[in-house]
Amino acid sequence: MPHRITFERIVAAAQVIDPVFLHTPQYVAESLSALLGMRIVVKVEVTNPVRCFKGRGADYLVSRLGANERILTASAGNLGQAMAYACRRRGIGLTVYASTRANPFKIERMRALGAEVILFGEDFDAAKLEAKRAAAHLGRRMVEDSLDVETGEGAGTIGLELAAMSEPLDAVLLALGNGALACGVGVALKQLAPQTRIIAVQATGAPAMIESWRSGKIVTHPAIATIADGIGVRIPIPQSVQDMNGIIDEGILVEDKTLIEAMRLAHQHLGLVLEPSGVAGLAALIENRAAFAGRSVAIILCGGNLTPEQVRDWLG
Repeated sequence: MPHRITFERIVAAAQVIDPVFLHTPQYVAESLSALLGMRIVVKVEVTNPVRCFKGRGADYLVSRLGANERILTASAGNLGQAMAYACRRRGIGLTVYASTRANPFKIERMRALGAEVILFGEDFDAAKLEAKRAAAHLGRRMVEDSLDVETGEGAGTIGLELAAMSEPLDAVLLALGNGALACGVGVALKQLAPQTRIIAVQATGAPAMIESWRSGKIVTHPAIATIADGIGVRIPIPQSVQDMNGIIDEGILVEDKTLIEAMRLAHQHLGLVLEPSGVAGLAALIENRAAFAGRSVAIILCGGNLTPEQVRDWLG
């Protein structure tokens, strides 16, 4: 069965996406590598206007919309910021639905970038269901992260950049929310570096995507229990689970306490302030260091939006 995300459109996306999101830093983190006993390449996706990788997919998607549209989306915060930035650039109206428990800093940034933000429900999936209802009622387009294939193809441009490194990678570890990042990067690397294993990482308190992929049927949960709101999915998108087949080689679940440890190590060794979902790959290396000992691996540091209180509590 052909994949919805295609290598050809990933290449096309790289020619369209706002350059502010492209060619992000990627380098061997020497002190971190020495600490964990492996060669770790970090790809830093937080040095852009929305401090996360989602600007790539959002900008590519919005570039394909008609002028003067008004659209809706749902977000835990990072996609909403990315969509707001891209929509403002092109004069397109945007309403974002977010949970009443969403990160206040992310909500503030979405509004500052010009989006109307409506808070609804206890978590991201509840907000998304309400956004779909509102879109149907209003007759407007609902943009859904990962279901709209452009979000994955935009994220896939990260894979193009990683593949340009001179030394081959044994594995790339990617945070897995609804699947755009893991599947997009995976498609690019399967084409350009097929020897590289594609490893998806979720939190133990929000394992629905990995459980669905492993079992071959959609697994949902009544709630999530993780600090990693950016990958806190409890109702998987069936098409996104299907996208994982033939692309994802392994799934790893990590504990919240390890996510905090990873945030602190990234701050200490890289000088970066990262959110829990942004360090999922590093957390997987910490918990599985024996399995990756001596190997060459890459991690995508994919989000860095924290409230001052989270910085204080998690980074001290």
